[in-house]
Amino acid sequence: MADQPAEPITKPPISAEIAGNKLEVIESGEARLRMLIEQIACARRSVKMLMYMFNPDHVGHAVRDALVAAANRGIAVRLLIDGFGSGAPANYFDALNRAGGEECVFNPSYGRRYLLRNHQKLIVIDDEIAIIGGANIDDTYMTDRGAKHWRDLWLRIEGPEVAAPSQYFDTLFRWSSSPRRPSLQYARRRLAEYSEWRGPLQWKFSGPLSMRNSWWRTIGRDIRRGSRLDMVFAYFAPPGAMVRRIGRLGRRGRARIITAAKSDNNATIAAARHSYSRLLRRHVEMYEYQPAKLHTKLAIVDDIVHIGSSNFDYRSLYINMEIMLRIKDAGFASAMRAYFDREVADSRWITPELHKRRANPWRRFKWAMSHFLVNIMDYTVTRRLNFRPEG
Repeated sequence: MADQPAEPITKPPISAEIAGNKLEVIESGEARLRMLIEQIACARRSVKMLMYMFNPDHVGHAVRDALVAAANRGIAVRLLIDGFGSGAPANYFDALNRAGGEECVFNPSYGRRYLLRNHQKLIVIDDEIAIIGGANIDDTYMTDRGAKHWRDLWLRIEGPEVAAPSQYFDTLFRWSSSPRRPSLQYARRRLAEYSEWRGPLQWKFSGPLSMRNSWWRTIGRDIRRGSRLDMVFAYFAPPGAMVRRIGRLGRRGRARIITAAKSDNNATIAAARHSYSRLLRRHVEMYEYQPAKLHTKLAIVDDIVHIGSSNFDYRSLYINMEIMLRIKDAGFASAMRAYFDREVADSRWITPELHKRRANPWRRFKWAMSHFLVNIMDYTVTRRLNFRPEG
């Protein structure tokens, strides 16, 4: 299927009001950039930004300049980026620092800490508006055109639930910028305090190196109890226990999963295909998204929606720092399932027959090896593996 030149946006955008909070889904990359620049320009007190990638391209320049302008007019601006994922050079934010803003690079030392990746995407404006999702600050995430653009989602939240991610950011920024950084055990304990377990909106902050990942536990419970599951995950390489759980839901109800057919990291496509056989045998419907590179992180279980930064693999479970929001609302789940149906229409159905034709011994070996490597290595590392795309 050819690249689609028009903006793939819902008119009007998917929105809801839940427990006094206004939610809006931003599908279009160009709309994401416009909204972000407008929110920074309208900030009255503070801008807090947490990003895995912040790259020095057209979009990076535009966002950086907006942050500098905000700092120059007296707004408290703090920026935290991941030192491994971001391509910005050391002096890229000098103007922000001179304007009175604060910039910190999450760059753990060697040893256990070196495995950590701050894979979160979070923007908080005036402690009143939060933006989460999968898209990074990079040209390819903020456009809807061209062979290299990513299909992704952001979610804008306005209301009382923004307090938790705002406080979480403050704690993480202090930990990351401390000259004598406290232990991982301290960080794990403090950051986990902000995860929520009650209410229609529940924030899930995971990592670092936590064996009791709050989001993974929650979605695992939701899948165990559910009868209808729709998932979109570009990086899909779950542990065997989660594959079995999805398979049991597929036998008793209906389960559909969309993964990537295009990526800048073909090892992640191969890793996802490693799980297809077990899922197809259990009547799980598998699809691969065709029009663009896929980067969405979304799960819908009955009347519950999970959306945020986390992939569906070991790295997001045990190593990465991630942010997800669990939303329990029948109307919002129905709207997101309609979005999912549109994504299915743009995807290739991977029937058991098609998968069997693909799965020769060499490919099965490559899929298994990719599954292993993707789950222990950062995506920016596995991207360099010379894996050719398969049909």
